Amino acid sequence: MISTHQLGELYRQACEIELQAFKPGNVSVYSAGHDMTAADFRISAEVSAAPLCNPGYSLGEKIFYAVKNTREAVGCNTNLGIILLCAPLMQAISYTHPDLTLRQALSRVLTRTTVEDADWVFKAITLASPGGLGNSDDQDVTERPSVSLTEAMKLASAKDRIALQYVTDYKDIFDFTVLIYYNAMSKWGNQEWAVVSVYADLLRRFPDSHIERKYGDQHSEMVASRMTRLSEELSNSNNPEHIMPMLYSIDQELKSRGVNPGTAADISVATVLTVFLEDLLAIVNKSMQ
Repeated sequence: MISTHQLGELYRQACEIELQAFKPGNVSVYSAGHDMTAADFRISAEVSAAPLCNPGYSLGEKIFYAVKNTREAVGCNTNLGIILLCAPLMQAISYTHPDLTLRQALSRVLTRTTVEDADWVFKAITLASPGGLGNSDDQDVTERPSVSLTEAMKLASAKDRIALQYVTDYKDIFDFTVLIYYNAMSKWGNQEWAVVSVYADLLRRFPDSHIERKYGDQHSEMVASRMTRLSEELSNSNNPEHIMPMLYSIDQELKSRGVNPGTAADISVATVLTVFLEDLLAIVNKSMQ
């Protein structure tokens, strides 16, 4: 059996590894920003862990109470995207068995979401009050939903990459970022630099939803250009410590413009958690044979 303590520890570790990774433009142990510090994110991970891992909560309740605990602890939106991505993964654990992979279990979770889940999540989003959140003609988060959580995410998926994960069974993570993470780990054996690789590759390929909610596409080309250069340097480097000056330079440039690639950072956390959960399930299944 997988304990809630184990799950909570893996979640906190995933959050900490992402925080230890120097992700230019985003908050890390190397650089605060956007009126948030590394300490805010550590506290947020700690207080959101218990609701996310509570087996008695529905998916929507996991998300709402994790956001509520965070808001009460740090007074700002540090981890809404992280919670939205990690909660279904935690819910999927209760569905897994030796003949069912994490990805298959996650698909079951996402196809079985309810209107009640959507109601809890709408309340959570309103409470978190993420930057750049506007009104919507259909299923506005300030009103009671009339569709399931996954259906609501589908309506938002064209503009929000986190919502997109709900309707693609986390395709970005399972088919893209996990592979980048493993490739970087095999090259350097360092989790933090693996996260930097994931983060940079996401941003060179896809516009960041968090940035575009706030600024439209005015910074998208610049961010993609900087991250393409960073990805190339990482690919060619046997010792990524040598590119630290580049990271500081890009970080300063993005933060001076108020640009925070928050969605890429959130997906990076979920990527690490996915790797951890798959490893844990492999150990559990092996012990049952």
